[in-house]
Amino acid sequence: MAEIGKDILKAKALLEDGQLVAIPTETVYGLAGNAYNLDAVANIFATKNRPAFDPLIVHTYSLDQVKNLVTEIPEKAAILAEHYWPGPLTMLLKRKSIIPDLVTSGLDTVAVRIPNKEITLELLRSLDFPLVAPSANPFGYISPTSAQHVEDQLGSKIPYILDGGESNVGIESTIIGFENDEITIHRLGGVSVDEIEALVGKVKVKTHSSSNPLAPGMLENHYSPLTPILLGDIESNIEDHSGKKIGILSFSVDFGQQTQKILAPDGKMTTAAKNLFAYLRWLDRQPLDLILAELVPEEGLGLAINDRLKRAAAKKTTH
Repeated sequence: MAEIGKDILKAKALLEDGQLVAIPTETVYGLAGNAYNLDAVANIFATKNRPAFDPLIVHTYSLDQVKNLVTEIPEKAAILAEHYWPGPLTMLLKRKSIIPDLVTSGLDTVAVRIPNKEITLELLRSLDFPLVAPSANPFGYISPTSAQHVEDQLGSKIPYILDGGESNVGIESTIIGFENDEITIHRLGGVSVDEIEALVGKVKVKTHSSSNPLAPGMLENHYSPLTPILLGDIESNIEDHSGKKIGILSFSVDFGQQTQKILAPDGKMTTAAKNLFAYLRWLDRQPLDLILAELVPEEGLGLAINDRLKRAAAKKTTH
């Protein structure tokens, strides 16, 4: 099984050797490899069983480093970078040829971000290359928000997990793209639509793609537990499925069930976002026939949480 530790020098040596290391970020844990090393990038796809048409996010530590990877940074991108980097925002920018086609699935844009986790920023500053780092989980399954989650899922396939504690945001980064002077949100995430619009004006939201996605994490069936999820009114669904072993994932209400997780007893969206993947994972480990869940209020991070819940509940298809 993978070693879990805080040894940045060990993680650095493994990455320089072309191996994969799980790294912590404020959103979720990532499965990292040298973005310029084709063998390492291909190994990420193989380890996750991720389709090669689903592009990867490149992580680095400063805006100056991002400029080495892209041909231009639009004015609105610079404004957002000033406010949200380091942070849970990924931007699709025109790439330079130094970025391999395998990283971008052949697209002319590359997804880049600066994560807000000091141990990972320290690791990135020590390297001569950026890291590609999709979530450190088997493709389509629940994203990991702790080192132990990674160990449970990929521990037999990677040598080292850099431990940075629990991810304090808990859902993936928001992904935005730029066309002319218009911004499109391709994936809802840790920065809300309202926050982005407050800085740069109205944006479009386009978050689903059944195949050949334009950005990472756009496939409809994603973030899914093995146990089926039914979204809807929990109270009525409890009655409809009384003969089954059910688990409950509610926003703030206690339904008096033995197997239940409440995302936000305090009613805060930030609490719900932080708990979402960990609670889905816990419920998925219980002997259940069905997980009953409900959408949260459509405000702030609630849009991103509902996006993940809908994808987790989507019927599994072969991509």
